[in-house]
Amino acid sequence: MDRFTEMQVFVAVAECEGFAAGARKLKISPPAATRAVADLEHRLGVKLLNRTTRYVRVTDAGQRYLDDAKRILAQVAEADEAAVGINGSPRGHLVITAPVLFGRMYVMPAIVEYLQKYPDTEVSAMFVDRVVNLLEEGVDVALRIGELSDSSFKALKVGTVRRVVCASPAYIEQHGLPLHPDDLNNHPIIVASNLGPNVEWRFLDNKQTSILRIKPRLTVTSNDAAIEAAVEGLGITRLISYQIAPQLASGQLKIILSEFELPSMPIHILHREGRQSSVKIRAFIDLVAEKLRADKSLN
Repeated sequence: MDRFTEMQVFVAVAECEGFAAGARKLKISPPAATRAVADLEHRLGVKLLNRTTRYVRVTDAGQRYLDDAKRILAQVAEADEAAVGINGSPRGHLVITAPVLFGRMYVMPAIVEYLQKYPDTEVSAMFVDRVVNLLEEGVDVALRIGELSDSSFKALKVGTVRRVVCASPAYIEQHGLPLHPDDLNNHPIIVASNLGPNVEWRFLDNKQTSILRIKPRLTVTSNDAAIEAAVEGLGITRLISYQIAPQLASGQLKIILSEFELPSMPIHILHREGRQSSVKIRAFIDLVAEKLRADKSLN
């Protein structure tokens, strides 16, 4: 095998932690995968993998080689895609991440449209409420809400959202309308958080940031559950405006204390690209950016 193929086989075996699994991924025989890695180690004069009957693990030298090999293979793939030209059809595997609810509500429709439009593509979607490291987790495109702390990636602003306090009309009618953040101390509060019983909400009062320590009556670990409880009139909650866009449109929830809101938060599309422009990445970004910018709940 040539060096490029040996590198591909080694990466597949290392990532799958097994010769048989790596061979299946590349659609070659296990003996061919074993021979390719052995030839690579012989040529380099370095042991790249520790093998036992139960597992295959990279050595320290193997981990360094794996990182470099993955980077080189990605650059080759990008070069191939760029050679196709801007009018070439997107193809290949795309990894996307977004917050859970935002992903379900806004990103998933774009993914479906993308896959229908480009039949030679595959997508892995990671919808998680944490900041994903694009490089370490092999992510191509990330949707982020809030100010960006990492400027090492290309970013495209596609909208803004607000952190809002809301309640159902029935709750407001029964318990009254809070006129100031301090009034929330006299109301049952619903919090979507896994940080513990004590929560701090920040507001803007006379151009100064104020902090209100909240003791919630109900704490849940998902935004969906907080929304459902608020719609049922259990109390007041605070969420990001996009999360309750359907309930606001239907009248199930109303925003309160809007004059005390913090500044709006930007929505960005982050993507990692090398020197060569990736057709598959660019096509998805163009599609999702157009859909998000056209959505009135995000602008």
